[in-house]
Amino acid sequence: MVLKVFFPQCCNRADSGLLVGRWLLGQESAVVLAVIHYPFIPGQVKQYIQQMQVQTGLSLSVLGSWSLPKEGQEDMEAFLKDLSTIFPREPWLQISRQTGKTGFSCRVLDRNQSKIHSEPPRFQFPASGCGGDRGEDKDEPRTIFVHYDQRKVMLSQLHPVQDQAADPLDDPPSELREVFRTVSRSGPLFVLDRYDDGPLKSTHWQSEGREASIIVELLKAATVPLCALLRWLLAVWTWTFSLRVFHLPPLSFLSSKLSTCVQISSRTEHMTTLSSARPAARHTDRIRKGNMLVSLLLDVALGMSLIYWLYRDDHIAMLADCVMPAADRVAKELEQLLQWLMGAPAGLKMNRALDQVLGRFFLYHIHLWISYVTMMTPFMESLLWYGGLSACLGLTFALSLLSDLVALFTLHIYCFYVYGARLYCLKVYSLSSLWRLFRGKKWNVLRQRVDSCSYDLDQLFIGTLLFTVLLFLLPTTALYYLVFTLLRLLVVLFQALLHIVIEFVNSFPLFAVGLRVCRPYRLAEGVKFRVLSDEPGTALHLLMEINPLPVATVVQTYQTPSYSCYPRDSWTALVHKLVVGQLVYPWSNKSTKTE
Repeated sequence: MVLKVFFPQCCNRADSGLLVGRWLLGQESAVVLAVIHYPFIPGQVKQYIQQMQVQTGLSLSVLGSWSLPKEGQEDMEAFLKDLSTIFPREPWLQISRQTGKTGFSCRVLDRNQSKIHSEPPRFQFPASGCGGDRGEDKDEPRTIFVHYDQRKVMLSQLHPVQDQAADPLDDPPSELREVFRTVSRSGPLFVLDRYDDGPLKSTHWQSEGREASIIVELLKAATVPLCALLRWLLAVWTWTFSLRVFHLPPLSFLSSKLSTCVQISSRTEHMTTLSSARPAARHTDRIRKGNMLVSLLLDVALGMSLIYWLYRDDHIAMLADCVMPAADRVAKELEQLLQWLMGAPAGLKMNRALDQVLGRFFLYHIHLWISYVTMMTPFMESLLWYGGLSACLGLTFALSLLSDLVALFTLHIYCFYVYGARLYCLKVYSLSSLWRLFRGKKWNVLRQRVDSCSYDLDQLFIGTLLFTVLLFLLPTTALYYLVFTLLRLLVVLFQALLHIVIEFVNSFPLFAVGLRVCRPYRLAEGVKFRVLSDEPGTALHLLMEINPLPVATVVQTYQTPSYSCYPRDSWTALVHKLVVGQLVYPWSNKSTKTE
């Protein structure tokens, strides 16, 4: 039988006194949390333990005595042994440390300071030395001391994080998880330090003074009115955009398609979460709140840096002077491309009549586009100047606005792609329907399947003529569709790169990763044990060290849910859409949230 005692490293050289901790139900283990020093009054100790039980919600008790011999305290061990009659609820641990030895000696006593009866309340430990010779009787317990860093265990979170609402009877927690839970919930026990004027003195990880920071306390005090103001502004903002006029079809459609509106909605949700007066209940929610705050601060800092660069040395005017010539050059390149397609592109034999019709149709749209760009030229510098101010809300707002401007200035390419895709898709589906006609089949709309069907001679003749005409016109249509699809994919690729940066800033758990790098024990994957001492005559001593969570797991666990502006189609579905001519929309509804 093995008794495991989880002993804090900060108490290894504590003065003699009482061990305060908790017995783990269903486990032959005890967790030592603090040592109350002699002198003390037992009644005050009992009252103090009762107060801690109420504040922590744990079944804390006096586990036993701790003895560290000093000059003038030769009878201290016998005195502490007699205290087992005053605290009779649990088996009594009598732990002592000998001068000149690294290990501890331990004895387990019952209420009468003798061997425990055959059916004790929780444990079956005879009152004999628990370390000593390795060849002792098998019925006698062997004690293993597991030393742990109390500060790290208290501040760490063991992963995977279990739901606090889970039923402990259906899914009982492990012994290690119970140790972490006991230490983390014992915060009120660690408030008492050596500088208090109370009658009790104790040793724990904060016995030399509680950790505090004046800057942190001032920031906490300043956040209260700031959060109140932020909640009021968000309430006004939410009320404004909840008006009926913003839910009309044109505005509701634009708000769900424009990247800037989607980003505003995402940041509004983040600000609502950060300014909430209700504290986060779960560890994961607290970390994600920190990720949102760091993401917001980083976003604003990058945006202010962009504003500094844009408005320094008049870079806005330089960009305006570069945008319009670039738009004109794109229009001229498209004209040359269409002239090439209207001839014999790559030596291909095209249907000249259809080729001329499609070429002139697209050339007319390019002339309309040039007129549109000419009308926008006087306002371009003002548009960029006021648009650049959106970077004060964050870099992601500026990138979202840039994505919308790219979509606006490439509207002609999108129109060409839609025309070509619709015409190509119509011919592909018409050919597939006529091909079923040759095989004596048809598509059953009601049952959504292909059924057999008998056709007369006139239907077969008309179907043959239509199939022949569409088949010989398909290469010309397919070439225009291929060219404009490639141009559209280039625009979509550039917008996708912008949205990758936006999603990275919005969802990357920078706070959690920084916590993993600077304080890896805060996010624990597990523990490892190392032998500290195995001296004859003493118990086995192990050191419990925390294994940090891998960085990839941290990113996967704590990333912030974000709004995706691009569909999550597989490559197979995307290729199928491109082959049959279905439109590849670059947008998704703004309520679609992805982890």
